Amino acid sequence: MRIVVVGASGNVGTAVLRRLAAEPAVTGIVGVARRPPGPDAGPPYDAADWESVDIAADDATTRLARVVIGADAVVSLAWRLQPSWDRGALERINVGGTRAVLDAVLAAGVPQLVYASSIGTYAPSPGPERRDESWPTTGIATSTYSRQKAAVERILDQVDPGRLAVLRVRPGIVLQPAAAAEIARFFLGPLVPTSLVRPALIPVLPWPRGLRGQIVHADDLADALVRGLLARTTGGLNVATEPLVTRSLVAELLAARPVDVPPAAVRALAGGTWRAHLQPSEPGWLDMAMQVPVLDTGKARGLGWAPARPAGEVLRDFLAALAAGRGASSPALTPRTPVFGRRATG
Repeated sequence: MRIVVVGASGNVGTAVLRRLAAEPAVTGIVGVARRPPGPDAGPPYDAADWESVDIAADDATTRLARVVIGADAVVSLAWRLQPSWDRGALERINVGGTRAVLDAVLAAGVPQLVYASSIGTYAPSPGPERRDESWPTTGIATSTYSRQKAAVERILDQVDPGRLAVLRVRPGIVLQPAAAAEIARFFLGPLVPTSLVRPALIPVLPWPRGLRGQIVHADDLADALVRGLLARTTGGLNVATEPLVTRSLVAELLAARPVDVPPAAVRALAGGTWRAHLQPSEPGWLDMAMQVPVLDTGKARGLGWAPARPAGEVLRDFLAALAAGRGASSPALTPRTPVFGRRATG
């Protein structure tokens, strides 16, 4: 199989390259990125042939069609989270860019598309009930990210299944140590000293009352995605690990005393600092986190998938990498220089 991965140099893309490179059924991998890794980037980037394409460019569909022609499947991962203050730009890149990928796939006659959707595409379900892939994908209205993920789902609803098999992978928050610096840039910005995120330095953990969530290691997500691709699975595919990320789990990892705080107060603080450009995360991220459902992953497990890493281990390793500023050798995952200590490269 020849697989084209659009957005192959980021957090999920890096893990997907690792998984595809280890898959005997895959005979060729093409990575597509606006800023491809250099020739000396090493594994897993050296497993792919690279093409530089900006999916938001006017000629993106034409250029992508030339790249994907003859592919057995295309994996669409490209998505931008910043600049969060420019919602028009994010709309052009995320919704318009993904539409360009879809149009290129259809024009080139590729038979299969795997799209990286998100837990954030689902309608609100703040309770403990598990929701499978049939839960409505109408998003959280006050979250830009959620609205755009839901908008792409509506575009995919219009695809003729007889012409193109579409799998929509919907993971929880995707973490891995190599993406720590990238995630810090996306959500915390340059003013937050991530090197202080250490157990001995955080005696108290303020926690929005009622917040709980799901995460998954990028490699476990990549395994589910590739299993779905090889099985030609269609429709949605929830992917998350256990247990739930809760106040008690995070407090235990940080050896901190948890303190409940009203979500409205956290939202007001996030909104004020975001509008002042002191940090890059709009308050809609909190709205989404408080309202997304708990995912039922039975469909993924039916493919023989099971996460190799429990949530506590994933979060512990990620927090250590966050404090160290770890990254990887692709431009998207460039390491971050911590306030204290040396720049991390692994």
